[in-house]
Parts: sequence; C-alpha cells; structure tokens
Amino acid sequence: MRNSSLKILVVTGGCCHDYDFQTKAMQLAFAKHGVDATWTVVNDGGNGTQAQIDMYKKSDWADGFDVVIHNECFAATTDPDYIRSITKTHQGGVNAVVIHCAMHTYREAEIDDWREFLGVTSRRHDHQSHYKIDVIEKDHPIMAGYPSDHVSAMDELYVIEKLWPNATALATSVSENDGKVHPVLWTNQYGKARVFGTTYGHSNETFEDEVFLRALVQGTRWAAGK
Repeated sequence: MRNSSLKILVVTGGCCHDYDFQTKAMQLAFAKHGVDATWTVVNDGGNGTQAQIDMYKKSDWADGFDVVIHNECFAATTDPDYIRSITKTHQGGVNAVVIHCAMHTYREAEIDDWREFLGVTSRRHDHQSHYKIDVIEKDHPIMAGYPSDHVSAMDELYVIEKLWPNATALATSVSENDGKVHPVLWTNQYGKARVFGTTYGHSNETFEDEVFLRALVQGTRWAAGK
C-alpha cells in the first residue's frame, strides 16, 4: 500500500556540500519507502555563504506544499527582514524539515528568529568522524525501527549551544573532543508548524546510509502530518 501523496518543496544550495546528489538521494529514498511525493526543487544562491533567494521574497512562496525541506547553507546572510520573510511563513503553519547546514544558515545574524524556528542554536561543529547515535525517544514515530547501536556515516557533529523550549531531542551523539552530548535528531513546534531536524547530512556517505534516509523519510512524513 502506498502512502498518501506529499507535496514537497526542497530549498537547497550554498556552500560546502553536494546538493544535487543529496536531493536525488532523498527522492530515491522516498520512492523506496513507498511514499508518493511531488517534488519542487529550488537550488539557488550559488555556492558561497551569502545569498538572498528571490523565491522567499514572495509572500506566497510556500503555498500548496505539505512540507518544506531546508537544505541550504548561507551562514553570512544577515538581513532581518529577509530572514523573517521565511520564518513568519513557517510560524503561520508551513511545516518543515531542516538538514545539517540549515543550522548554520544565517548564523551571523543578530536576530534569533531562524534559530527558534530550527529548534536549536549552533555556530560551529566538531571534526568529521563516525559518531554513535543514542536514541532517547524510542517510541516516537520518527525513530521507529532505528537501531540502538547505529553509528553515523562519516559526518560532522554540530555543537548545539541551545535546545529551544519547544524542541525535543530524539537522539544524541557525544563529542569526541570534550564528551558533551548534543542533539542530532529532534522535533520542534514553531508557531503552528511542526519541524523535524537533523544535524547530520554533510557527506554523500550519509545520504547513502539507509538508517539516516529512513529517519529522514519518517521525519518528513511526521512534520507534514502524513
């Protein structure tokens, strides 16, 4: 039996990652798991750290989508009005998935709107390694089937300075540098929107990891209410 269709908007591009590969890997994973999805992909802004995507400047940019997957990486974009043109749409009820460098997008901005939307505050990451992932919310539907002994593909551990009050960590990993524990999978309630986030997603190897991809599919369905 196939699941109900999802209308997905992927916003991607910017610094540091193979976004075309990652987008294709997501699409293949949804198909593999029997999720009928209609995809709209916006890869805009170049491959630097500063850009403003024209789509966001339209008040109806997210109309008609069940969920928006943010996989963009623009750390040096700081304009408050531009950032709030994105967050206010989500606060009004547009559900979201946020992956890896979305956490460092707008990290140089003084306002906290984007960080509150994400559910976490992060400004740096530890080195790449294979990190053990400890599930702490075993009964959450996103974590269904997630193995207790899973180790990440080669990836970066993001240093989480703050887990926002409406966010709930689903799984954590431990820093190899200082032993601190950081959320790596979580959910967040931002206004009327449900948000699923993961800080893993740096390498192509991660987007070949069946456990990561299944959690991403389940997290997207959860965020979309499907």
